[in-house]
Amino acid sequence: MDDVHYIESGGRERRTRSEGQRERQRPDDRQQSRRDEPDEHEQKKPGRQVPRWLLIGGGMLAALMLLGGGGWYWWEARQWESTDDAFVEAHVTRLAPQVGGRVARLLVDDNQRVEAGQLLAEIDPRDLDVALETARARLNSAIAQAAQAEADVTLRQASVGQADANVLVAEADLENAETTFRRFRSVDPRAVTQQQRDDAEAGSRGARARLEAMRQAAAAARAQVQSAEAQRQAAAAARREAEASVHKAELQRSYANITAPVAGRVTNRSVEVGNMVTAGQALFAIVEPDVWVTANLKETQLLLVRAGQPVEIKVDAYSDPVLRGRVDSIQRGTGARFSVLPAQNATGNYVKVTQRVPVKIRIEDDRARDMPLSPGLSVVPSIRVRGE
Repeated sequence: MDDVHYIESGGRERRTRSEGQRERQRPDDRQQSRRDEPDEHEQKKPGRQVPRWLLIGGGMLAALMLLGGGGWYWWEARQWESTDDAFVEAHVTRLAPQVGGRVARLLVDDNQRVEAGQLLAEIDPRDLDVALETARARLNSAIAQAAQAEADVTLRQASVGQADANVLVAEADLENAETTFRRFRSVDPRAVTQQQRDDAEAGSRGARARLEAMRQAAAAARAQVQSAEAQRQAAAAARREAEASVHKAELQRSYANITAPVAGRVTNRSVEVGNMVTAGQALFAIVEPDVWVTANLKETQLLLVRAGQPVEIKVDAYSDPVLRGRVDSIQRGTGARFSVLPAQNATGNYVKVTQRVPVKIRIEDDRARDMPLSPGLSVVPSIRVRGE
């Protein structure tokens, strides 16, 4: 090949030499590339390959497990009705004084346990004591007036008896006078004088006039008895009014002592010793220990909900345990129906909204006694509506 290179022209010779040099370099490049490329035998070793049937079987098994888990979840979920719009509720009694005044004593503190009838606070009673003494004095005066009216009635009744007796005396005198007058008229005019006849006639007329006067006096005595009876009734009414005033003053005095109407814990205390309070002003509240759950279920969830169904209750504040309960009742009316401003769907444009109905759930788990369940805590109740 070198001889050929010398025969050809200079330019061709140079090209041939370059090609020869490249040919000499190619074996080295090929060897380097062979070293860089991975060995096919190393890539395809029979021990590392995964059989296709195993991949297919694993995929089918995973699909079956997924379908089974989904089916089980669907079947289990349809047994329950649950909501997170649920809260713990309890009876809360708000206490307010029935009389105004300055708070003289405060005997309870926040969250303190109290019993029914326990004294909680006392309002300064001095003004109420004065009012009570005034009412009692008026009662004593009314009692004296009633006694005087009763005595007056007795006196007037005695006057009626005396007047009736005078009437009887007058009737007897009249009968005697008339008898005498008839006797003088029946005898011979010559046997008696004219003066005697005139005296007998005058006596008869006088007796008749005295009888009429006695009858009028008896009628007046009876009228006085009726007047005295009316005064006695008025005095008795005044006495009853005074007694009522005393009873009212005693009640007002008793209202100075604020006692617990129920047993529970004192919450929301907003009063201190020395504060001036008015009647009806809220001072604190008492939360009773008996609690329940109010679950606001959607109206579409109520199809199978019935009273008496078991409930599992999870309290957000406590991860464990899950409490047991039972459906107590379903409110006859949605929550929106009893709101402060109920919806007026007959006016304006109407947009249908799924309503919620409160369901009362009783907690029947003794473990709840060890959990301070307070009104307002969020819970998640699950009602078992199938497969009980």
